[in-house]
Amino acid sequence: MKYDVMIIGAGPGGIFSAYELMKKDPDLKICVFESGSPLEKRHCPIDGKNVKSCVRCSTCAIMNGFGGAGAFSDGKYNITNDFGGTLYKYIGREKAIELMKYVDRINLDHGAEGTTLYSTAGSEFKKLCMQNRLTLLEASVRHLGTDINYIVLKNLYEEMKDRVDFFFYSPVEHIGIIPGGFRAVLKDRTEDAGKCIISAGRSGSKWMEKICSELCIRTSSNRVDIGVRVEIPAEIFSHITDKLYESKIVYRTKKFEDPVRTFCMNPYGIVVNENTNGIVTVNGHSYEDPERKTGNTNFALLVNKRFSEPFRDSNGYGESIARLSNMLGGGVIVQRFGDLERGRRSTEKRIAESTVRPTLNATPGDLSLVLPKRILDGIIEMIWALDRIAPGTANDDTLLYGVEVKFYNMEVDLDEHLQTCYEGLYVIGDGSGVTHSLSHASASGIYVADEILKQRGKL
Repeated sequence: MKYDVMIIGAGPGGIFSAYELMKKDPDLKICVFESGSPLEKRHCPIDGKNVKSCVRCSTCAIMNGFGGAGAFSDGKYNITNDFGGTLYKYIGREKAIELMKYVDRINLDHGAEGTTLYSTAGSEFKKLCMQNRLTLLEASVRHLGTDINYIVLKNLYEEMKDRVDFFFYSPVEHIGIIPGGFRAVLKDRTEDAGKCIISAGRSGSKWMEKICSELCIRTSSNRVDIGVRVEIPAEIFSHITDKLYESKIVYRTKKFEDPVRTFCMNPYGIVVNENTNGIVTVNGHSYEDPERKTGNTNFALLVNKRFSEPFRDSNGYGESIARLSNMLGGGVIVQRFGDLERGRRSTEKRIAESTVRPTLNATPGDLSLVLPKRILDGIIEMIWALDRIAPGTANDDTLLYGVEVKFYNMEVDLDEHLQTCYEGLYVIGDGSGVTHSLSHASASGIYVADEILKQRGKL
């Protein structure tokens, strides 16, 4: 075997696996295959002037490359078992928290020192939520910001680049099972290794399904979260974000009891495009640098949909809704909340007259032509619930961008070692369907690395 361990995907899971293996067993020969580019070459062409909307690059610089989809995220590492994945079901609650704290220490050692660790524990805001049929999930949150997160990733790469073989622009087409190990089949060559760690991320959901089908690895149907990104003046949520930074708030609708939640809160941030498998959706970023802050706060409102048999294509359902938005708006649609409630589309004139200045160039339109009624009703109900704890959330000029879709991989059948039915073949991170966050994905990478190190007597 040319390599002892090969890692597919240079997202958080893959990075922390490689880092842990490299640090604790310097003799290991490790390679990482990544379909995207190195960190310094990841540049989205949207500049707000010459290019104002997504041009559908063959490989999305926001979603792919060193750092994965987390590279240009808000850099929030949530230390909790309450959300972000179900890693604890495989490795135990205490171990999961221990590994997330270990990831936090590595980040602090690589440029995140001085960043703030927020906590919802003992918050008076929790009582306020309970009084208004809302639930505040508990977590400690380390906020790096998009800018500091980039520095941490850069420092990690600098430490690893001479000891780990990184192959960028190298998508793996197939994985073969060979005597004593595994074979990565690329377009122009093959590479063999004794162990294989798959860290494909959310953007690799379709690829992961194909690999599981080819290797007869069992999967189970997972969920899809569909909703909008809300943009409001930062002052409306400042009494929450100044203390907690990010608040994960859950609401159950009155009629259907569908769970609706806030997600990825970005105080003083911006709304951005994402391109997943050729579909343009919306997300949010914010920065630690005061000079890069805006006057707006944005966050997602997502309705969780789980499907029963015989339907299994939850991601396909989310994709069809996102494609409809792209069809009607040429990309992302933006609508004033007041226009939505009045049953009319937003226009450029109404958006221009709005007191909330949009931070993303999106097409004014009507989200009721895109989102199913049950989902849209849940979002409207949630906005009014949030208005009770943050008055002004339901103002007419509140902006809604659609659609935001969180695609979750089919959950791969794994054992307590995060290993498939093939000994030595592991699946980690969001690509496994087990994790849904930076901290959980990173922790899963550390966990599998330690499993391999134990086998080698290095831990």
